Amino acid sequence: MKKVLICATTGIFGNIIASLLGGWTGNLNTMLFMMAADWITGLIVAGVFKKSTKTENGKLNSSVGLKGLCKKGMMLLLVVVAHRFDLTIGTGYIRDTVIIALIVNEAISLLENAKLMGVRIPKVIYNAIEVIKNEKEIESESEDI
Repeated sequence: MKKVLICATTGIFGNIIASLLGGWTGNLNTMLFMMAADWITGLIVAGVFKKSTKTENGKLNSSVGLKGLCKKGMMLLLVVVAHRFDLTIGTGYIRDTVIIALIVNEAISLLENAKLMGVRIPKVIYNAIEVIKNEKEIESESEDI
């Protein structure tokens, strides 16, 4: 009985969150993955490599970690707001554009963390980020016409 209650509660909250975010899409999934990867690699940079640019000594700092989580929460809130704009205006691209912008932002941060770890970044990764940025800019401009 307890297991059923936990599953039902989790399902209800998951459905509410997915609904607030405008549904579960591949773009949203990618954004959430990038957010988690960025946060985890940030912890590794500070905790293992002691090279964080967010602290004076480069080491882990709980208040910096909390600020990072708050920023991730704000990103999710921006997706909710963008979805509400889409519903209000009757469009379907504001949310997607915000998600793509956040994916690019997280990808850049992830690459910065990788560099701090000493990882050499293949040029194709930078090219992919530019392609995504350019496609969304072109798509946004064409929908304004």
